[in-house]
Amino acid sequence: MKQEERIVEPPGTGHLLARVCREYRSYVGGLLLGLGLHPGQEMVLLELLREDGLRGGELARRLRVEPPTVTRTVRRLEGCGLVDRRPDPEDARCFRVYLTPRGRSLRDPVARCWERAESNALAGLSDRERAELHRLLLRVYANLTACGREAC
Repeated sequence: MKQEERIVEPPGTGHLLARVCREYRSYVGGLLLGLGLHPGQEMVLLELLREDGLRGGELARRLRVEPPTVTRTVRRLEGCGLVDRRPDPEDARCFRVYLTPRGRSLRDPVARCWERAESNALAGLSDRERAELHRLLLRVYANLTACGREAC
């Protein structure tokens, strides 16, 4: 049998989930570029919309990324006038991040990007199928977060 004639098995569920996540994130990233944001920056903005004035370390913990990643992202957002970084009055080694009015104004446009991505990704699924997918993804997420970053 020639190489190109080989039957390729579909990827396992985990591999497929990773591919779907990558494609979804890429699609959302393209939408966010229209707002002048790069992928990941909107996640910082969303956390600050939930609770403004977070420490950099707290942002990293909530986003499940390393502190240097948050520092770089916050510096870029600060350069765009979307956030202000101020020293933490309780700990001089830390900083707190606050949304500017311009950063706060991106709440609805960012939400529309995510809504558009979801609508396009789930096109053709019934309301029942969407609800089932949501329920199953919540379970998968709970399983993974219960394990933490280490193997269970």
